[in-house]
This record gives sequence, C-alpha cells and structure tokens, in this order.
Amino acid sequence: MTLLGDHVDRLTQALPALRRASPTLAGWGGDLATRLLGGARLLAAGNGGSAAEAQHLTAELVGRFDRERRPFSAIALHADTSSLSAIGNDYGYAQVYARQVRGHARAGDVVMLFSTSGRSPNLLAAAAAAREVGATSWALTGPGPNPLARACTDAVCLPGDTATVQEMHLVALHMVCRAIEEAVEGRSGLSDADVVG
Repeated sequence: MTLLGDHVDRLTQALPALRRASPTLAGWGGDLATRLLGGARLLAAGNGGSAAEAQHLTAELVGRFDRERRPFSAIALHADTSSLSAIGNDYGYAQVYARQVRGHARAGDVVMLFSTSGRSPNLLAAAAAAREVGATSWALTGPGPNPLARACTDAVCLPGDTATVQEMHLVALHMVCRAIEEAVEGRSGLSDADVVG
C-alpha cells in the first residue's frame, strides 16, 4: 500500500540525521551514566506522544534497558497527575513542568525535554527553570533550529513530520540507554546486592 510505503520512506530519509547525531547521543549516555552513578537524577517531560517517550525513557532507567544494573532515579514529570492538574489549575499549563523542575531538580541533575515542534511553552519554561536551579537541559526535538533547542544546554533536532520525529525520538532514547548501560558496565563494579534479577 502506497500510504504505508511512504511512511517507511519518511523514516528511511530521517535515519541519516539520527546517525549523524550518534556522537551527541553517546556523549549524553556517558555523561548520564556518570551523573546517575553519582546520585543525580533525570527529569523528563513532553506533551502527548512526547510525554509517552519521556515516560519510556524513565522506565528504562528505573528498570533496565538490556543489562542488569542498579536502578537509577528518573522521573517523568507528566506522570504525577495530581501535581500536574494542581499546578495547571493554580499557575497555568505553561508552568506544569517548570514548577516541578524547581521542586525536584538540583545542580548536576539532567532535565530531558521531548518536543516534535520545539515550541511548547511549558517545555520552554522547564528549560528556563533548569537553568535557574543549575541543572543541565537536553532537548530531543523535530526540525531545527527551534526555540527549545536554543533554550537548552544541548539538543538533537531531527527532521520529518510529527510521526517520523516521534519514531526517531524512540530510537534516540534507546541509543542513549544503550550508551548509559555500556558506560555503567565499564565504570562500576557491581556487587550481587546491586543487581536484582
């Protein structure tokens, strides 16, 4: 069917950009491994499908990707629906992530923001809040340049329509997870108590 073939073609056209981003994603993974092993945490956020990607990433870190290791501290900011709705009600939806970043993030933590447009006001506010508290902010976005990429410490901007970008974000977050677990295996001497099988 031509429609579905076109979908696959769009993914194929976007893959070279993901390959070019591999050094950055590998760097993020190595950096995160160091921070997480040292007790830092990852906060992740997005809207809609990007929220699902953020939660997928945090699940891989608190659980595991493909290797046994200790659990890491990672929080998907949209998942606390009571906080999300209370903040939205009291401060407006543009503040639902920024207020949580101010509450949870500390210097040395990483705030990872997923956005297909790179223009979501609540993610821009979260990036600003990360700067205020001394946290590092990384963005996975759609085509750049865009405001979120400019607002963050570092960014990977991937081409394509919304669906293609979301699918590339899934691959990118798995690449980061793979880099984290490779780095953790190389740097930490895990004891039996550290690993739950």
